[in-house]
Amino acid sequence: MKSTDKFLIGIIAGAVLLVGVAFAVAFMRPKPSYQPEDTPEGVAHNYLFALQQADYRRAYGYLSPTLAGYPVSSDKFAADLDKYAWQLDNLNDESVTLSVESVRISNDRAEVLVKETRFYRGGLFDSNEHSTTFEMTLHHENGVWKITASDAYWPYCWASKVGCS
Repeated sequence: MKSTDKFLIGIIAGAVLLVGVAFAVAFMRPKPSYQPEDTPEGVAHNYLFALQQADYRRAYGYLSPTLAGYPVSSDKFAADLDKYAWQLDNLNDESVTLSVESVRISNDRAEVLVKETRFYRGGLFDSNEHSTTFEMTLHHENGVWKITASDAYWPYCWASKVGCS
């Protein structure tokens, strides 16, 4: 066998090995799931995850009933999300990931900073992602953390006494 043939076989074997490793990493990655609900970051994560899973009944349960425009039912909650989908930043887009970055707790109030990363097609030397952060506010009510405000993934009419009409 010529040395050129051995070199070519080595390159092909290396490429096949890299593809196999890439598939193994992709398939062995843990699936996203719900977190414990006894912390503000767990509630914030679960709310956003429930929205991504279209589990509106569960997401509705994380809202504080003290909201001025609190939806009267999970069906009204889902209708509000549908009506104001343009404010929800392509929630079900698979090219978006959300992760809790930090939490500040002061007495019965918590501010959770969430990182949103959007992946997109770009040039060869582009990072192909853009990250921003937004804040969610939670209050400890009757022994549980409830969401009272959010800068994203949240119809702003829930903060209004008029509500979402």
